[in-house]
Amino acid sequence: MRFGYWLPVFGGWLRNVEDERMEAEWSYVRRLARASERVGFDLTLIAELNLNDIKGPDAPALDAWSTAAALAAVTERLELMVAVRPTFHPPALLAKQAANIDHISGGRLSLNVVSSWWAEEAKQYGVDFDTHDARYARTAEWLAVVDGLWSQRRFSFAGKYYRVENAILEPKPVRQPRPTLYAGGESAAAKALIARSCDGYLMHGDPPERIAAKVHDMQSLRDANGLAPMVYGVAGYVVCRATETAAQREIERITDVRQNAAGYANYEQWLANTQLEQRVSLEDYSVSNRGLKAGLTGTPEQIADRIRAFEQAGVDLLLLQFSPQLEEMERFAEEVMPLVTEPSAVR
Repeated sequence: MRFGYWLPVFGGWLRNVEDERMEAEWSYVRRLARASERVGFDLTLIAELNLNDIKGPDAPALDAWSTAAALAAVTERLELMVAVRPTFHPPALLAKQAANIDHISGGRLSLNVVSSWWAEEAKQYGVDFDTHDARYARTAEWLAVVDGLWSQRRFSFAGKYYRVENAILEPKPVRQPRPTLYAGGESAAAKALIARSCDGYLMHGDPPERIAAKVHDMQSLRDANGLAPMVYGVAGYVVCRATETAAQREIERITDVRQNAAGYANYEQWLANTQLEQRVSLEDYSVSNRGLKAGLTGTPEQIADRIRAFEQAGVDLLLLQFSPQLEEMERFAEEVMPLVTEPSAVR
């Protein structure tokens, strides 16, 4: 199992807790990334939204791509998975930018390709907002251009959304055959595209048995395309405490739902513009990415057992959220990681 975490570009993950003691500032995420390497994390996911989805649109939010470039220069081992939304980035220009950051990092860049869902953000930033299936049709062309430029000496493409003519991209990315392309989605259109064109499938938080079914279904699609197995990642929010009772008290605190919270309108837009496999409760809304549904809460031993269950379900990567991020990541590294990484811990 590889351990990743969401970089807190929005200042936290809790929609009902205003101050999580982690400001959306470069100084904090630089410190966090360096510390995460030291304690044993493998990857950070740098989300991309120009407005703050968690704390409300008026709150600060870090830019994903300039932050990724800066982190590439000040870290040594951490994989930098940067979210990218095709409607916000012409593919040839993004391919060039990503290849350059991959060189800065020494081959540690990967992409999380996200089809945009926030209509109000697109309006504010002057970007077209496609219908759901059209977004995935655009993304398919976008991926073809990026991959073509990364892999071919000269590349041409003519589609409905994008056109490039005899384009050159040098130098190519360090990572070969290409930086890993991750994506997530629960609609039929999303899953078909991911199985055909990506290297990793990212899922919202869910119990291991539900994740196992998703892995099986995606791998069946992958097999039908005659392609190699994928990387499978799951989001999860961690509450690690000395006792189960203490963990439950923390869960009750962070899920004290207030529908007038600053991020609630954004949550309603997300529901309206995505196609999910299950209904989302207000308690799920309290924590980003259905994180509590993963069940990574309780004592270190209980969390380690849950991680082993995810391994049995076919998961390769956990993308974790914590609050406050630095202190709770250090607790997780000290109390949970040894239980699932040391051979003597297997029961």
